[in-house]
Amino acid sequence: MSSGLNFTSFYATWFDHLRHLIHQLSSTPTDHHHHHLVHTIISHYSEYFRVKSLAAEKDPLSVFSAPWATSFERSLHWVAGWRPTTTFHLIYSQSTILFQSQIADILHAPRTGDLGDLSPSQFRRVSEIQCQTVEEENAITDELSGWQDEESELMLRRVEASGKSEGLVSIIKKADDLRLRTVQKVVELLTPKQAVEFLIAAAELQFGVRGWGMNEDRQRGNHPDT
Repeated sequence: MSSGLNFTSFYATWFDHLRHLIHQLSSTPTDHHHHHLVHTIISHYSEYFRVKSLAAEKDPLSVFSAPWATSFERSLHWVAGWRPTTTFHLIYSQSTILFQSQIADILHAPRTGDLGDLSPSQFRRVSEIQCQTVEEENAITDELSGWQDEESELMLRRVEASGKSEGLVSIIKKADDLRLRTVQKVVELLTPKQAVEFLIAAAELQFGVRGWGMNEDRQRGNHPDT
């Protein structure tokens, strides 16, 4: 069995467990267990990237093509996964939604401490991390473009180059490392309540995109593996 198929099987189990963890996080009524659950979910994402890295070392082209994903998910991919900067779009959109839902009472109510109540210092830190992430994202995109150009030239010349797979493995690992570090940095600057809301929103987006993609694939006669 190829590493791509092995990882697809792993992803199905990992994704189901993510649903379970998010359900636990959503149904926990107080902050008592939030810190532990937030740490558990971050560790769960870290395990995903660890196993994906091992799969990429064995078969980088398969991992890059992301056979575990639906056609819709792949259409949104950047280097075999979500763009790290998506994190900031999510933070800003959730912050705006929650702020607007409170605006009628905001002059009379105490601070809520949720994502609609980010402090100026938190916004500044989010902006700093976003700038750093955009810079790293662009550098990885340039590296991938260079690898693709070299690969195309070698194919035209019918030359087999040693080390070309290692180049793609490195790019995939850098992209996944940036994804994980971005989430970790954002969670660190948030309060426990804000971190819970962020992780739930991120997972719900992931669930929604996958659900939409699975429905689309079924209608087109495709059958995603998970």
